[in-house]
Amino acid sequence: MGKRHSDKLSWTYELSGVDIRGEDEAFKRLLPLVRCTFFIRRGIGEPVIDIGYFASVVQITDALGIAICTDGVGTKLLVAQMLGKYDTIGIDCVAMNVNDLLCVGAEPIAFVDYIAVERLNPNVVEEIARGLCEGAHMAKVAIVGGELAQLGEMIRGADVGLGFDLAGTAIGVVKLDEIVIGRGLEIGDVIIGLPSSGIHSNGLTLARRIFFEHLGWDAKHHCDELGGSVGEALLTPTKIYVEPIVRLLRSGARVKALSHITGGGWLNMLRTATAACLRIDSLPEPQPIFKLIQKHGNVTDAEMYRTFNMGVGFSVIVAKQDVQRALDILSQAGESPTILGEVESVGRKMLKLIPLRLAYVDGSFVEL
Repeated sequence: MGKRHSDKLSWTYELSGVDIRGEDEAFKRLLPLVRCTFFIRRGIGEPVIDIGYFASVVQITDALGIAICTDGVGTKLLVAQMLGKYDTIGIDCVAMNVNDLLCVGAEPIAFVDYIAVERLNPNVVEEIARGLCEGAHMAKVAIVGGELAQLGEMIRGADVGLGFDLAGTAIGVVKLDEIVIGRGLEIGDVIIGLPSSGIHSNGLTLARRIFFEHLGWDAKHHCDELGGSVGEALLTPTKIYVEPIVRLLRSGARVKALSHITGGGWLNMLRTATAACLRIDSLPEPQPIFKLIQKHGNVTDAEMYRTFNMGVGFSVIVAKQDVQRALDILSQAGESPTILGEVESVGRKMLKLIPLRLAYVDGSFVEL
């Protein structure tokens, strides 16, 4: 059960049905087996960074690497089924992948998709494809192939016959001497945040449990705070950050770390090669959807920031001397960057949320 504030149940991601501890154990067993394949040699394709970052990179030439990652849309697909609206989730699929590629300093170039359906409905597939194509245009990548599978005995959805899964794989290119994985972080390096468009494609299991089961709302339930239905707010497409981040990477500014704020919330910022304490001094105002989730689920601040993006979909750590340059480039690319904080110390991984008097250290949040 979740912790209680007074006599009210406090919802958590784990309480909603996501086995966080089991996932950690599964990864501990999976990773050693996967790493054994690093020693397979074919002349090219040698991994140049370890598993654990947002994307992997393999060497193609002495100077060039190919970055690759894969991801899906998750239970956001159930909201699409509840609303009968399928033309935006393809954007999410592209976004979840190309945004991860950016985090190793790569420029996305190509994408493939995988659609598995309970029952084949050409109209639905066409709508999904429209979203994929729109996302590809935003990210400036080519969709070079994919797979459509009919798995009626395996796939289930919000209602009989509606079930499907959507995932993708993206590749990008990066010069081997320009890979970004959070090396060389120094005290005073500045953390910049880029706004999200909303919930994106993470934490939907918790949000759905609170809205559609705990409260008993329909996906079309209108909320004045949202200016529309809760389903429409949850279905807002994940923002694609390719244009501003590629511009920043090409600018020569000393970009030290890049983080896509997805599953794990703000803890994604700690996925850096250099262990560091990141002090967050300013927390942007999150969108109304997050306030509704927290209010109606009695969710703690710690749980919100370890599950959701809370209004910040991407973060950048740059050298202090290059802050203004980075802010200008990001603004010129149409972004609204915000300085969140700075690297407080190096040597130990920690995230301090000063306005909330919380710190994440050694696997859990504690009060400051």
